[in-house]
Amino acid sequence: MEPPQTSVVGLLERRLGRLHARQRLGIEADHEAQIFGQGLNFFHIENWYSVHSLIRAVFKLSGLYWRGVKNTADVRVKETDLVFASLPKAFEGFTLLHISDLHVDMNSAAMQRLAELLPSLSYDACVLTGDFRGATFGPFDAAVEGMAQICALLRAPAYGVLGNHDTIRMVPALEDLGIRMLLNECVSISRADEHIYLAGIDDAHFYRVDSIEKAASAIPPDSFTILLSHTPEIYRHAAHAGFDLLLSGHTHGGQICLPGSVPITLDSMLPRRFGAGLWNYHQMTGYTSVGVGSSVVPIRLNCPPEITLHHLHSAHADINKGDREYAA
Repeated sequence: MEPPQTSVVGLLERRLGRLHARQRLGIEADHEAQIFGQGLNFFHIENWYSVHSLIRAVFKLSGLYWRGVKNTADVRVKETDLVFASLPKAFEGFTLLHISDLHVDMNSAAMQRLAELLPSLSYDACVLTGDFRGATFGPFDAAVEGMAQICALLRAPAYGVLGNHDTIRMVPALEDLGIRMLLNECVSISRADEHIYLAGIDDAHFYRVDSIEKAASAIPPDSFTILLSHTPEIYRHAAHAGFDLLLSGHTHGGQICLPGSVPITLDSMLPRRFGAGLWNYHQMTGYTSVGVGSSVVPIRLNCPPEITLHHLHSAHADINKGDREYAA
């Protein structure tokens, strides 16, 4: 059950500080159900609940709906080998399991498949880049219950950021499940007296409460740095702040794509080549996950869901930088 509102405010004030907590809660109250305006783009179809049933009807009439529903359970495991000159040698082969856009309470088939995949995977840390729930406002009990089942299968440590579907009120529950939420914050990960830094920002797409400057303020110069952001739309800010790797989601890779995985829309303000998979911008490497779940309608066409294992390598390693995919 969701705790009383007064209890949540107290928990968030202790966790984030009074100003951050009250500011974030206030912005949510002002904008969470807004369809037009707010956010990086103008139109927010995910908030327009009355049109979702119409979209389902259109796909059912087209004959594509049930095939699209079946596709949501076809979760793939992708792997990347990422080479960085600045990666400390102690972190050679360090592996991150990247999970994004679960929308856990509206994607039961995908969650069942994910639960089958997770026990067999080997990784050093898990990162979750937002959109834990399917709705964009209202109750979130079902999302927390679904996340409890997923978190029971994750190996520690796990780190996460919020997406545009998520409320700040979910943070205490998610952290109770073992996910260290990064809200314009960073953590140091140590290995053999060497360190890398993992930073995470609050939602930059809709609520626009991100602060890369705050998240990076405690990171020593010349450190190897990873930034978690729900959306890749902040790629310029991240690259010029000196991050080595940006991990994100949000786009779903289009979710409903034309043959050849050509997205109809990415619901994002960014170059299309940043909409899915590996990309580079200046000296920064980026990866945009197409996500595990689906949004608005529970279907996928020409865009299978994924989780990703990112293997980090130092420049001296004999590794070809790239990505691969398999169906576990």
